[in-house]
Amino acid sequence: MLGCIAAHAAASALDAAHPTLVVASAAVLPQSGAAKSEAARIVTDETGRRVVIPAEVKRVVTLAPNLTETIYALGLEERLAGDTDYCDTPPAAKLKPHVGGAQNPSLEAIVALHPDLVLATTSINRIETVDGLAKVGVAVYTTDPQTVRGMLESTARIAELMGAEAQGAALVAKLQARLDGLAARLADVPQVHALFVVWEDPLITIGQNTFIADALRWAGAESVILSQQKWPRVSFEEVVRLQPDYIVFASNHTGFGAEELGALRSREAWKQLRAVELGHIAVISEEINRPSPGLVDAIEQLAREVHPEAFLKKENGKVKMENGSPVRVGAIEEFDTRAGLRPAPTAKFDDAYLGAAL
Repeated sequence: MLGCIAAHAAASALDAAHPTLVVASAAVLPQSGAAKSEAARIVTDETGRRVVIPAEVKRVVTLAPNLTETIYALGLEERLAGDTDYCDTPPAAKLKPHVGGAQNPSLEAIVALHPDLVLATTSINRIETVDGLAKVGVAVYTTDPQTVRGMLESTARIAELMGAEAQGAALVAKLQARLDGLAARLADVPQVHALFVVWEDPLITIGQNTFIADALRWAGAESVILSQQKWPRVSFEEVVRLQPDYIVFASNHTGFGAEELGALRSREAWKQLRAVELGHIAVISEEINRPSPGLVDAIEQLAREVHPEAFLKKENGKVKMENGSPVRVGAIEEFDTRAGLRPAPTAKFDDAYLGAAL
């Protein structure tokens, strides 16, 4: 059910076992012959590393699904020489030559594609990959989006690197307008507390300083768990105590039918949650896991799931359903009475309590 597992597990492994790309040296690295020519420029990537790239980028290789998606969103797919085995959005990306996985791509395969530029990201790629490519003269620009707006800024920078400033400005403006419209619609709507499930067993969720947590805030939701870890592990007892308003899953197929809800309710632990009893389960697009233009689609989808009243059309000047309606409140109170529970505030845990992230 969880479309985000691969990316998050890889990111977690990077956090635990490798230095982040932000720590990478800022020295000018040796680059390809094309980059060394007079028609070249020096840029600083989002980790502070200085990179020499050709003045004109005609061939690019992307090392993460979000970067591949960004190239397509900018309309630059004809310049995409290759991507990873897991780049599947849009479907046409699967037809491009692949260079392996994001964590362990083949340097030989990348070099064989003769890229003018390779795009990497701190969220999943390893510093060893960046350093290895630099040693053989391949220019690598690394992105580091930590928020939704950070994703927009990365998109604009990629467009600039590709000599497509106009396309980048138009795309970013369109996405920002959608976010601004959503913010206006949700301005007077109280945030709901949500548990975003990265992994079920053990139960892993998101930390407050991830772009996913920021995406939830744009959708009018707040993670019920506050942690400085990116992917904290939390006990189910604490989730029961907190009683989140919604449980959020990411999947490559959306919708949550009666069969899936019944299966969740049949599990002894999950049926203790008010959100499960009330059917407050949001299964949204796995785009929520990617800091790319499709993230805005997922944010809008989640907002509709957790704040349906904000999207209802008015009839005769009145909205049929309002947040906190008697029916909804009554159902919550009835569940709490039966379960012997009371609503709990958002909890803040430290790393020692939560345990190490994967």
